[in-house]
Amino acid sequence: MIWAVMMVMTVSANAMSYNAAKNEALFLSDKMAYELGLTAAQYEAVYEINLDYLMSLNGHADVFGIWWDRRNADLRFVLTAWQYDKYMSLAYFYRPVAWTTGSWTFSIYSHYDRSRFFNAHPKVFVTYKGGNSKRDAHFYADRKVTKPSVNHNNPKTHNNKPAVKNDNKTWRNNGNHNGSNNSSNRQVTQRSTQNNGLLAKNTKTNGNGSGHFGGRR
Repeated sequence: MIWAVMMVMTVSANAMSYNAAKNEALFLSDKMAYELGLTAAQYEAVYEINLDYLMSLNGHADVFGIWWDRRNADLRFVLTAWQYDKYMSLAYFYRPVAWTTGSWTFSIYSHYDRSRFFNAHPKVFVTYKGGNSKRDAHFYADRKVTKPSVNHNNPKTHNNKPAVKNDNKTWRNNGNHNGSNNSSNRQVTQRSTQNNGLLAKNTKTNGNGSGHFGGRR
């Protein structure tokens, strides 16, 4: 009897509570939305999938168990091919949880500050309590989720600071766009014209008349 109670207490202590799973799923999904360029509909679905996975964890064996496989299968339905490939290439998304010395650890926090968010909470953050992963295996396959039509990759974050997008404004400031760039192009064109003239002269006057600069191929 005592052993049975101890076993129940151990499982309960190892299982992640709904509130804890909810907050971790939000933080993880927010960063996936940022790096993978998720649409609003994808963001909602990704949050649900991440929450279901985290709520299924009871111990070390569950980290890469059947619910991790189910998470990957569901995300494959929700993400585009290029988004899924990028997701798999980033360990803090693909393998977000580790069981270390009796506690859960999340590698995402080694890349992002805990207070850093890029998006508002998904609408389902308040209403979704979990359970979609335990329904039909084709739940997300049959669900219509708006996906991006173009492969726009958001900049990755390094040292807890987001990379700067190379938009038009940045290019004008850092790339000498417009006026200054045109002036530089004119200088390059003039130098090129002068060099071509010198090349033609040398070709014409070389001693052996081979018609190649320097007289050799």
